[in-house]
Amino acid sequence: WGILILTTFELCSTFFYLRFGIAAYRKYSSGGGYPNISLSTPLPGIPKPVFASVDGHEKYETKITTLENGLKVASQNKFGQFCTVGILVNSGSRHEAKYPSGIAHFIEKLAFSSTAQYGSKDEILLTLEKHGGICDCQTSRDTTMYAVSAEVKGLDTVVNLLSDAVLQPRLLEEEIEMTRMAVRFELEDLNMRPDPEPLLTEMIHAAAYRGNTVGLPRFCPVQNVEKIDKKVLHNYLRNYYCPERMVLAGVGIEHEQLVECARKYLLNVKPAWGISAPANVDLSVAQYTGGIVKMEKDMSDVSLGPTPIPELTHIMIGLESCSFLEDDFIPFAVLNMMMGGGGSFSAGGPGKGMFTRLYLNVLNRHHWMYNATSYHHSYEDSGLLCIHASADPRQVREMVEIITKEFIQMAGNAGEMELERAKTQLKSMLMMNLESRPVIFEDVGRQVLSTGKRKLPHELCDLISNVTAGDIKRVTTKMLRSKPAVAALGDLTELPSYEHIQAALSSKDGRLPRMYRLFR
Repeated sequence: WGILILTTFELCSTFFYLRFGIAAYRKYSSGGGYPNISLSTPLPGIPKPVFASVDGHEKYETKITTLENGLKVASQNKFGQFCTVGILVNSGSRHEAKYPSGIAHFIEKLAFSSTAQYGSKDEILLTLEKHGGICDCQTSRDTTMYAVSAEVKGLDTVVNLLSDAVLQPRLLEEEIEMTRMAVRFELEDLNMRPDPEPLLTEMIHAAAYRGNTVGLPRFCPVQNVEKIDKKVLHNYLRNYYCPERMVLAGVGIEHEQLVECARKYLLNVKPAWGISAPANVDLSVAQYTGGIVKMEKDMSDVSLGPTPIPELTHIMIGLESCSFLEDDFIPFAVLNMMMGGGGSFSAGGPGKGMFTRLYLNVLNRHHWMYNATSYHHSYEDSGLLCIHASADPRQVREMVEIITKEFIQMAGNAGEMELERAKTQLKSMLMMNLESRPVIFEDVGRQVLSTGKRKLPHELCDLISNVTAGDIKRVTTKMLRSKPAVAALGDLTELPSYEHIQAALSSKDGRLPRMYRLFR
C-alpha cells in the first residue's frame, strides 16, 4: 500500500511539474521548506467541483396512501439494496382494560409462528433467508410492530409473509404452551437481573396512571399466564387488528410498489378470527393519578462475581409532562436532554452527557450516588418525565432530597450555554439515529399511525432550535403542579413518606420536611 500511495503521489507531482513548470511546482509544493500558500487556495488548472444538490426536500418526503379498507401505506425512499418493511398496529397493553393483562406480551412472543401458509417459525425464517431477511416483533404500551428487513427484490414475498403473520396466525396449543414458558422465564429474569430499570419503569407507570391505560402492566402478571388461551387472543385480535388501526410502512422501496403489494395481500383478506365490527375497543384517555408503588427487596446478592455491584436502593420520581401531539413535547424533550445523567462511572467526554445537570449537580458532587438518569415517556394523551437514582440504602433520604431539589431547580432560568448544548445534542442524536434504516421505519410507522402524517427531521430540528429558556421555565412550572409518581425498590427503611416527597416538590427549595426523633 505504501509503495502504491508513493507511486501515485510521484505521478501527480510529475504531471503538475510538466504542465505548469518549475516556478508553479515550487510555489505549490512544500519541497523541503514550509509551503507559502494556504491549503484552502484552489490549485490552478483544476476544474471547479460540482456538488450534488436536492431541489427542496421533496425527494425525502414520506408518501402516504390510504386504501379502501382504511389501511394506511407509508413509505420513505432510501437508496440501497435492502429495505425494512413492517406492519404497525394501534394495539398494546394500554388497551387491555376489558381483558386479562398480558395479551400484548403473549402476542409479541407468538409473532412469526405458524400461519395459514407457513407450517412453522422455521419455514418463515427459511423463506426470509432466501432474501437475506430477518424478522422481529415488538410491543409497547400503545403499539405492536411487526418488521422485516430483507432485499428489495423480495418485497412481494415479505408483504405476503407479513400479512400472513399478522392476520392468519394459527395460534396452536403447543405454541401457546411454549409462550407460557417463555413468559414465565422472562418474569423471573425481570426480578433477578442486576439492571432494575425495566421493573422500575413498570412500577412508575403503575403509580402514575393507577389502574388505567398506560398504567396497566406491560408484562403479563404471573396469575394471568394460564388464563390466556386461543379464545381470549381471538377476542382481543378481533377488536384491535382491523385495517383502520394499521399502517404498512416501508423504507428503501418505491411507494407505488409497496401500495401494489398492499392491495394484493392486505385489501380483501379474511383474518383467522373472522370479520366482525369491533365492539369492545377501549378509547379511554390516560388519567394521571400520581402515587407510590414500593417493592421491599433484598438487593445484596443481585450481582455476585469478581466485581459485585454493592447493595443499592433504587428510587424513581416522576411528574406529568405532556402528550407527543402537543407543542410542549419539544421543550420537554430539550429539558430531558438538559437533565441527562447516567451512571457514576463513564469513560466518555462531553458527547456522553458529562455536562448535563445530573452529572454536574448530582454525580460529580455526591460521589456516594451510583446513578442519576432522566427519562421522558410520552404517549398520545399524556407523558411522564422522571429521574431514576440509586445509592446505598442508608442514604436514601438524602438521595430523595437531592432529586426533589433538581426538580425544583428545573423551574429556574436555564443558562444560554447549557440550553444550546442540550438543543444541539438532541438534534445530533435525532439525526444520527435517523441514519439507520430500521429507525427511519419505526419513526415513519409510529408518526403515521398516531397523526396520519410525518414531520420530517429538518422540521423537528427547526422546532428544537426555536425552544427558549422561557419555554423550559413554563413547561417545568406546569409540570411541578402535578402530584408526584414514585417507584421504590430495595431496602426502603430510610425512604421518606409520599406526603414528605410531595411537600418537598411543592416547596421553594425542594427540601424534605425536617424529622425530629426523640431517640436516635
